[in-house]
Amino acid sequence: MKRIVLSALLAAAVGASAFTTFNPVTSETAVPAKLAAGVQTFKVETTESTLGWIGRKVTGEHNGNLKLQSGSMLFDKSALRGGSFAIDMTSITCNDLQGNSNKNLVNHLRSDDFFSVEKNPTANFIITNLVPKGNAKVGSTNYIVTGNLTIKGITNEITFPAAVWVKKGVATATGTLKFDRTKWDIKFRSGNFFENLGDKAIQDDIELKLNVVAKAEEVTKAKKEKTDKAKVAKS
Repeated sequence: MKRIVLSALLAAAVGASAFTTFNPVTSETAVPAKLAAGVQTFKVETTESTLGWIGRKVTGEHNGNLKLQSGSMLFDKSALRGGSFAIDMTSITCNDLQGNSNKNLVNHLRSDDFFSVEKNPTANFIITNLVPKGNAKVGSTNYIVTGNLTIKGITNEITFPAAVWVKKGVATATGTLKFDRTKWDIKFRSGNFFENLGDKAIQDDIELKLNVVAKAEEVTKAKKEKTDKAKVAKS
């Protein structure tokens, strides 16, 4: 699977312009060496990246966090070419409740009413298309990102604005996206599927705020080699 995703993302680099629609390919599709050589992989730093969620209901809202399990971003110089990300659904937390209330909400979110975490511990997002915004300042929205979001084994396309930039071998991506949970078979207390919910209704849209940090593989490799040499020197 990893090979298929990487091949698809590298193949996305084909095109005369700096940005192009990404067309999925099979693992048997050969990627020209000269194109692959021009694309640099940045590995997501899961401990430095954050993913926050907000769920709203008639009487208020709840918020919490998720952790990225893994991921990579592909760049041609400073131009984003693609990316794939795995989200650890078992890491879901709640920030605004305490004690048993917190525990009960988290357990409910893990249940089949919501994300069925035991059956589906990982969610995935793969970029399929990028539309650049010209003359954007560093840190401001400069891409409209489209990709396939898979939750509970169900895949749907989503589109959202994002700011992506590279500085000294470190890539940063920030953005806010919303998705309609019912498209992923999460219909608990949805007003579109159940009547007479009153103030117990939960909004269909879930909001995710992302701050992803990724480092060029060369930088990561050099840092590891430096650490290894330091360990050897001390031994």
